[in-house]
Amino acid sequence: MYTVAVKRDFIAQHFLVGGDWGAENQLHSHHYQLEIQLEGASLDQHGYLVDIVDIESNLELLTSRYRDQTLNNLPEFAGLNPSIEHFARILCQQMAVAIQAPNLHAITLKLWENEIAWATYRQELKAAG
Repeated sequence: MYTVAVKRDFIAQHFLVGGDWGAENQLHSHHYQLEIQLEGASLDQHGYLVDIVDIESNLELLTSRYRDQTLNNLPEFAGLNPSIEHFARILCQQMAVAIQAPNLHAITLKLWENEIAWATYRQELKAAG
């Protein structure tokens, strides 16, 4: 199984709801680090799992949606605590739609909110190759 990964960083804000988490209940920023890992068993005619330029352009579009935004105000977080787990799932699902490569079997998105804390979400894909 092949894996290719690309990282991107961005800053966004949120505040946690539904519990007493002290300062986390107040609006604050995180310098997020996002890593997308794409997995598949076969390469294309160029020897690529997915063209890294394609991954980078889709990641830039994705992160530009969230850059400098307050997550709580976005429709995809309606009714959700904007936890790093929910955010990782939302980002992964959006990338699964954006990356169109028939040889992919899974996408894993790892999202750091600081130097020590991260969450991942993995989505299996229907792959032809």
